Formats: sequence, C-alpha cells, structure tokens
Amino acid sequence: MRWALVKVCLAVTAMVVIAFAVPLGLVIREMASDRAFSDAERQAAMIAPALSITTDREELTRAVLSTEPGDRGRLAVHVPAPEKAADGTEGEALDIGTRRASPKDVETVRKAGRASITEVTDGFALLQPTALSTGDIAVVEVFVPEGEVSNGVATAWLILAGVGVALIVGSVAVADRLGVRMVQPAQRLAGAAQDLGEGRLGTRVPEEGPTELRSAAVAFNSMADQVVQLLANERELAADLSHRLRTPLTVLRLNAASLGEGPAADQTRAAVEQLEHEVDTIIRTAREQRPQTQGVQTGAGAGCDASEVIRERMGFWSALAEDEGREVRLAGVDRTVRIPVARPELAAALDALLGNVFRHTPEGTAFAVDVHHSGDAVIVLVSDAGPGIADPKAALARGATKPGAVGSTGLGLDIVRRVAESTGGDLRIGRSVLGGTEVRIWIGLHGSNPDRSRRGHGRRVARRFGRRRPKEPRAAAGPATSAPS
Repeated sequence: MRWALVKVCLAVTAMVVIAFAVPLGLVIREMASDRAFSDAERQAAMIAPALSITTDREELTRAVLSTEPGDRGRLAVHVPAPEKAADGTEGEALDIGTRRASPKDVETVRKAGRASITEVTDGFALLQPTALSTGDIAVVEVFVPEGEVSNGVATAWLILAGVGVALIVGSVAVADRLGVRMVQPAQRLAGAAQDLGEGRLGTRVPEEGPTELRSAAVAFNSMADQVVQLLANERELAADLSHRLRTPLTVLRLNAASLGEGPAADQTRAAVEQLEHEVDTIIRTAREQRPQTQGVQTGAGAGCDASEVIRERMGFWSALAEDEGREVRLAGVDRTVRIPVARPELAAALDALLGNVFRHTPEGTAFAVDVHHSGDAVIVLVSDAGPGIADPKAALARGATKPGAVGSTGLGLDIVRRVAESTGGDLRIGRSVLGGTEVRIWIGLHGSNPDRSRRGHGRRVARRFGRRRPKEPRAAAGPATSAPS
C-alpha cells in the first residue's frame, strides 16, 4: 500500500511537471528568439539614416564599419544599381559588408518591401528593406548567430528540469510519509490480531493514524477486552462450579469416615480423597489462569428470599451436623428478606462457609447462622466454636492459602466476598462470642455500603446459646488451625 501511494503520487506529479515545464520551456525559447531578432532590427535601423542621405560606397562603408555589428562583420548593405543616366551610362550595384543571404532572397525582400528572416550558415540573416533618397529600395542584412537565438534557453531548461525533479522528489517524500502514517497503524493492527490469535490476550493497539484506522483500533481493543472478559468469566464459572462440588464431597468424606475399617471402606475413603484432590486441582488451575475480574454478576432483576435459601441449606447441613454431634442454632429467618443476589449464588456462598466449618473444625463443634435485616442491608453471621482463624486478613486475600491447609483452595471466602461486593457490601472475619470464627456478610439492598456501626449484632447468637461452652469434640476432622477455603 505504501509503494502504491508513492507510485500514484510519482505519476501524478510527473504529469503535472511535464504539462507545465514543456510549454514554459517552449515559451522561453520563443522569447529568446524574439529578443535576438529584435536586436537585429534595431541594428539594421542604425544604418537607415546614412542610406537616406547618400549611396556613395566610401560613405556607406564608413557608416557600416562605425556600427558594432558592421565592425564584427555581421552587417551588410545591398544597394541596387541606379537607372541609366541621361548620357546613357548605367550605375553599379553596391554590396557593402559580408553577404550571407542569397541574391534571390535579397531581391525577394526588395520587391516585397517587407522584412524577412532567412536561414544561413551558422545562424540566421535578417533582411530589412530601407528606402534610398533616389527612391530605390536597399536591403540591410544583419547576421544573427545560432547561439544568440538560443541564448539562455539551455539554462532555463536546466532550471525547469531541476524544479521539476525537486517537485517530484518532494511529492514522493510526502507520499511516503503519508503512506507510512497509514501503513504502520494497519501493520500494527494486523500484528495485534495475529498476536491475539496466538493467545497473547494482553495485546492492544495504540489508537493512531487516520480516522478510519483509529476507529478500527478502538474496535479491536474493545473486542480484545470482550474476549478477555469472556474467558475470565468462563474460568470464574469453572472455578465456582468446581468449588460447589466441595459440598457433596464434604458429605461423602464424612460418610466415608463413618464406614469403619476394611478394604471397601479404605477404598471408598481413598476414592473420595482422590476426587477431592482432582476438584482442588481444577479450582487452582482455573484460578491461576484467570485475571482479577469483577464481582459476581447477578443480572438485571436477579434476587431471592434470603430466609428461604438459608432455611433450605441449613436443613441440608443440619443432618450432617447431627451425625457429628454438632449443635446448630438458626435465627432471624422467620420472615421474608429479599436481597439482590441470585438464589444459586447465595446458596453457593452459604455452602462455602458451612463447608469450611465442617472441614476445619473438629467434630462436635457448635455453629450458628444468624440473619439480621437492618433496613438498608442484610447481615448474615456464620459463627462457630472452633479454634478460629489465626490470620483473617490473609484468609480474605483472594486465593490465599495458609501453608499446611490440606485441601484448601482459597476460593471459598472469595466466592462469599464477591457475592457481598456485588451488592455494595463486604465480608469481614472476626472472633465470635462462641470462641471461634465469625464471618459477617454485609449484603446491600440498594447498591450502597450498609451502616458499619452495628458491630454488636453478632453477639445475639451467643445469647441464644445461653453463653455456655460447646461440648468437647469427639474426634479431630483436620488440623487444629487452618485457613478456610
């Protein structure tokens, strides 16, 4: 494309230069010729006064030699022979100076009475008729060399040629720069498209060049952002769905632990452990490959009854809690509480928190779920009487996993955090009055952060337990202190 623009500009400029330079050169040549013959006419007129006075050879010879062209041998005078005298004698024709024109040409001019230019050896001859005192017509011949006729023409042609070449070179240079300005953004766009096709998702194109290419760059960058976002959403979904498998895996692991001893029981526990390991691998892989993305997308009009969802999930987990001897308390779900969170998302968040309780606290550890509606927000408290979390800040960090936390992917709390932040709320971890961990989920009802001053609400859970210590655990289900997933 660049060379095409250069060739087009070269052809157009060359045609323009030829169209103007050639006629101008011809005009200059004509002007030089006219100047030379005008000077010849002026020189011929210098001898006219002498011819009007006398036709004496000596006088005319002195007059011719007194002029510049006569002195240089370029002026000649042709006087015709006079008519017969009264005594019957004939006069003699006079030819003064160097003759170059043929007698025929001289006679033709004398008879016609008009000046004429005839071509002679090494130049041209101007034949100018002049009236004599006797009434005859003399012809003054002025020789004009070829060099004077074309004097300055070659220089003018060289100047015109130089100007034309300069114009062509300048136009080619301008066309080349314009071509670069157009081609380079197009090349960058093509290269970025190739890089994006090869998997380099961070490739973007600077918005430079003509308006059309800038628009193309904007569209390409928008497309690349959409591709990255779509891939991130897919990986986020894969990680979330994989994490939701942890809930039934927890049930399987607990049931497998109660099978007792024997080859079948050992094989079942090994299969559950292998399945759990594969699920953790899927979650880690999806998390490591995706960039940080926005919170959970609930969609327009998405929402659910928080009380109904919590009652349903607590019914599931209560059965497992009864098998392990865990005391469970549920409060604040006796009335409808609408929140701007999709039902599957809230269920996944609650399952992640309760799954952490079962995975990271010993059997027999009590836990409670408390729901509070404060007008502009809904607060969900999940408390347990376990050993607690040594580093809540690290646990809240996205993908953070405490060394030695077996089976932890660091995504469970992140799922809960994104659910809260999608509504303008947040997630906080503290120490519960039961002695263990308290996870507070602030869910905004109007897209703004709720009032953070209500810090003591979680202590109501303790009063429902009567402030008594939970019974000692029967068996340890994992490490004494472990960061939740």
